[in-house]
Amino acid sequence: MTASSRPPSIGAVTDSPDLSPAKRREHEEREKRLARALRQNLHRRKQQARARGQDSRTSETAPPKNDPSP
Repeated sequence: MTASSRPPSIGAVTDSPDLSPAKRREHEEREKRLARALRQNLHRRKQQARARGQDSRTSETAPPKNDPSP
């Protein structure tokens, strides 16, 4: 069924509803907050991964701690 043959009672579906300017700003601000949070989370996870990598490297090369064995 093409757009021209669609019955008049069914409107076209759009991805974004008609929003007032205030609602549009709210949506934009929310998207910015979410994007910022995602970037911060990515940076934090990268730091954690680097720290885990350094910890495993230092434990492999570090001399054993004083282990009193009988």
